[in-house]
This record gives sequence, structure tokens and C-alpha cells, in this order.
Amino acid sequence: MEAMKVILSIVERGQGAAMLKLYRKRQVPIHIQCAGKGTATSEIMDILGLGSSEKDVLLSFAAASAAKKLLHDLDNELRGHTGGAGIVVSIPVSGLNSLVANLAAYHAESLKEKEEGNDMERSENSLILVVCARGCTDDVMTTAKAHGARGGTVIKGRLSGRKELEQAYEVDLKAEREIVAIVVPTSLRNPIMEAINSEHGLRSEAQAALCSLPIEQIVRLG
Repeated sequence: MEAMKVILSIVERGQGAAMLKLYRKRQVPIHIQCAGKGTATSEIMDILGLGSSEKDVLLSFAAASAAKKLLHDLDNELRGHTGGAGIVVSIPVSGLNSLVANLAAYHAESLKEKEEGNDMERSENSLILVVCARGCTDDVMTTAKAHGARGGTVIKGRLSGRKELEQAYEVDLKAEREIVAIVVPTSLRNPIMEAINSEHGLRSEAQAALCSLPIEQIVRLG
């Protein structure tokens, strides 16, 4: 079976529905939509012309050929026609349940003949995900920016299965969580992660756990 990808899209609030419609037309049919918030201040957003800090966050599952074609189109004929600023990245998936994978592969079949000429350079970026106690994202981003990060997107969540972590590390973990998604050049990944872990790790007030994922392709919208 063809390899699978996750497409992470972070766009201005209200643009998520339009992006979903566009993605479905390009054989990417399976999505999870979340609400997020950018970490930049409103003053900086106004200066950069980036609109509201409120974001729509989409997680889309696609076959590799469909993901490649979609990001190629976003970086070419669709550039400037997506209705706002944002970022779209593709991330490799090492496992996915067969029903989802089969549906994604089925929708990608019609694109197989169009793959030639859609080559894009492999991205030299990484996605850092920091899961921390709610209310600590500003401190986490301050540390990340001090080591080269430019900004991030915050998604609200809740920690499940925390009893095992509490027993293993003898800490009392807060259930209410926020996920900070930060896209950075891979060369900055380790220094940023080490700094966040050192200053905001599980035994700190932020109680942060973090990981990084490789980004294969990246497109900046707007």
C-alpha cells in the first residue's frame, strides 16, 4: 500500500471550511478540525498583516501522492487564492488503521498519472510539539524564541492516562493542557527542545512533555 502522510494546516479562523472544501477536491478526504491560537501579540499581527491570532487547525490524512500534489498546487497555481495567511506542512506517518489508509489510497488513485513534474524540495524543517500545563504557553514560547523560534500555534487539550506518569515520576500532573506547535529549521530543533525541557520539563510548573516530527514539505500561504 502507498505510504501515508498527515497534512497539518494552520490558517486564519474561518478559513478552515474553505480549505477542507479545496482539499476534498484534490482527493484528500479525511480531516480533523481544531481551534487554535497564534502566539504572536496582536500588535505584531497587525504590523505583519497576518489578521487575527485565532486559528483553524486541520489534521488531514492522505496518501503520499495526494499530499505531494496538494502541496505542489498550494505552492503554485493556488498561491494567493486560499483566502488568507497560514502554513501547510506534510509529515510522514509510520502507522495508520487500514480503513482510513484504504480510503485515502482509493481517493489518490486518480492522481497517479499526474505525479510527474510535481517534485518539490525536501523541507529542512521540523515540527516541535510541546504539551504543557494550561497557562504556561507564553513562558514556553519565550524560551523557544530565545533559541531561534519565530512563533507557534496553541491548541487546547486534556491529558489522559496521567496516573502512570504521576506514579513513575512522583509528580502531581495538571489535567488541563495546551499543545504548542512550533515549526523550526531542523538545525534549531535540538537547542530549542533542550532549552524547553530544561526550563519547563515535567518537574516544573509547566510540566511540559515534547517531541519532534520531520516535515517533508512546507508551504506558506498568503
